[in-house]
Amino acid sequence: MSYFLDRFSQEFTEAVAHSCDLDKSELTLEIANPKSGADLALPLFKAASKLGKNPAELAQQATTIKLEAVQKLEASGGYLNLWLKPEVLADELLSDVKTHAKYGSNEVLKDKTIVTEYSDPNPFKVLHAGHLYTSVVGDSIANLFEAQGANVHRVNFGGDVGRHVAITMWAILKRLGGANPDKLAEVEDHAEWLTAAYVEGNAVFEADEDVKKEVIKLNKSIYQIHKDNDRDSDLAKVYWTCREWSYDYFKEFYKTIGSEFERFYPESQTAPIGLATVKEQQKTGVYEVSDGAVIFDGEKHGLHKRVFINSEGLPTYEAKDVGLIIKKWEDYHFDQSVIITGNDIVEYMKVVLKSIEQFQPKLSEATRHITHGNVKLQGGVKMSSRKGNILRAVDVLDEATAAMEETVGHKDHTVMLGAVKYAFLKQGIGGDVIYDPKESVSLEGNSGPYVQYAAVRISSILRKGQIKDLRLSKTEYDWVAEKDLLFMLARYPQMVSEAATNMEPHKIAMFMYDIARTLNRYYETTKVLGSDQEQPRTALLATVRVVLTDGLSLLGIKVPEKM
Repeated sequence: MSYFLDRFSQEFTEAVAHSCDLDKSELTLEIANPKSGADLALPLFKAASKLGKNPAELAQQATTIKLEAVQKLEASGGYLNLWLKPEVLADELLSDVKTHAKYGSNEVLKDKTIVTEYSDPNPFKVLHAGHLYTSVVGDSIANLFEAQGANVHRVNFGGDVGRHVAITMWAILKRLGGANPDKLAEVEDHAEWLTAAYVEGNAVFEADEDVKKEVIKLNKSIYQIHKDNDRDSDLAKVYWTCREWSYDYFKEFYKTIGSEFERFYPESQTAPIGLATVKEQQKTGVYEVSDGAVIFDGEKHGLHKRVFINSEGLPTYEAKDVGLIIKKWEDYHFDQSVIITGNDIVEYMKVVLKSIEQFQPKLSEATRHITHGNVKLQGGVKMSSRKGNILRAVDVLDEATAAMEETVGHKDHTVMLGAVKYAFLKQGIGGDVIYDPKESVSLEGNSGPYVQYAAVRISSILRKGQIKDLRLSKTEYDWVAEKDLLFMLARYPQMVSEAATNMEPHKIAMFMYDIARTLNRYYETTKVLGSDQEQPRTALLATVRVVLTDGLSLLGIKVPEKM
């Protein structure tokens, strides 16, 4: 699947290589420095150095090249700057859009299987803003992989066993006066009730040694429930009911934000696999006993030691992650597995993957861990679910909805959700995300609604205009006023490829914003409806809408019918 700029780059570098007797593999056409005013530039330093030639002289020599798409060539030091003919650019671009069913996509990852794991909320706890952020980022990265032809599997991992579950269950049993499953029918808001129980349990657990002992005992009982597949005891009924409440709550929220997961991996499923694997690899010396626990000595590899089986004989998070990676491999035989989490487990995951590398090096090598910072409201501070001052996922959406009603006087779920997602995605992955609700819903500036409105406005124009054919003859119109827009649209496939390869959805967000800004400048200088060039101009706008709609869809953002 080849697009105009790819085809032109091949043709142009071949022509330069032939004209200057250079190695074509040393030539890479790139976007020109904006200060030059050119469209593209070819640096000749590397190729010239290899042959001991002067790059400035080679650039001057290459200015005599004649190609149909080239309007002008100019030597600038060791660079060969070039300008494209807008009429050729328009013809090629509109032909590409009409020819390709999904303009911008490619098949670089065709036949490759990629597992994307993200969001990862724990049952018996609330979804916080970080889960929302990770869901948005994970969806976009998965979309980008699919745009490159990959077979993508979206999965989710969560801890339905472990200390946090036992802490919440301890508080639940106190609230119910013991293992009384019938009393659960009295609970109205399941998610809020579970969250409150978790906060209550943590407050007591941290301060009371007797409670800690009870929680440890309860933790073992919950593992036993899974081991025995117990569905009938009163304790099991309370556990399974509350666990189901959590998953129902997760699924409903994901539906609200437009996320879908093919599979939820609970820790109760991966823990036995991880436990068995660690015990087996203990025999080979990968893991070793220390103070009654089983550890991996990461210090031997420049990392740190971590416990994989605790002194109670139970698998820790580390062992569960080992089991998860192995389970994902058994289910999908992936070419790549991408895990997206917060920055707080960077060093932790290095140890887990280094331990797997000792006995399954291909699995470790194929696993990519991407991390991000915390989500904070403008002027806010980091919050903690254990302390109860958590910034919940729904709080972020509620803040955006309230900001919409205050700013524009009404609320629209598609616009609100687009505002939140864009506000998250326009920032590069890695650092903390400061979310400003009012800024996110603004129709001015670098916001989701600003880009959405650009597509909606085109739809309004097209309903009034006349479009005969997207594929136009290059002799019909000079396209000079549209040159900036045409060049940006032609670059879109390369931008998708670059964003997908580097897993950087923010580049798509910023590119959409640049297109919207360029489009608005075009409206200021060029009349579309009622002009003698209405047909070619509306054809161009239809093409812009294709790109805006596709780019926003890669970000998980829909274009509303009207705004």
